[in-house]
Amino acid sequence: LPIKDLNKINQTQEESSEQVQQRVSKARQIQIERSECANSQLSNTHIKEHCRLDKKDAALLESAIEKLGLSARAYQRILKVARTIADLENQTQINTKIISEAISYRRLDRAAV
Repeated sequence: LPIKDLNKINQTQEESSEQVQQRVSKARQIQIERSECANSQLSNTHIKEHCRLDKKDAALLESAIEKLGLSARAYQRILKVARTIADLENQTQINTKIISEAISYRRLDRAAV
């Protein structure tokens, strides 16, 4: 590839602070409308209702929990983070990409300790 084409590939459009703020506000609104609270405050019942995973993604999360030696509480935190990522991406379902991202944040959190 010519250099000019490589430069085009490497250029990414970054969101402005205003765009990020709008996405966060919209995600927060979705959360409040769905369960009358932020995802961080979801009860066990709400987690089961709003953070459903298909079999493949549930197996992925369970495998990560085992490999990382995480608790049931960490499992719930990962689901809440995944639900928030989905809300930020305006997705109704938590998919493999989203659950993987949430797991990676948990791994980073543990590495920092």
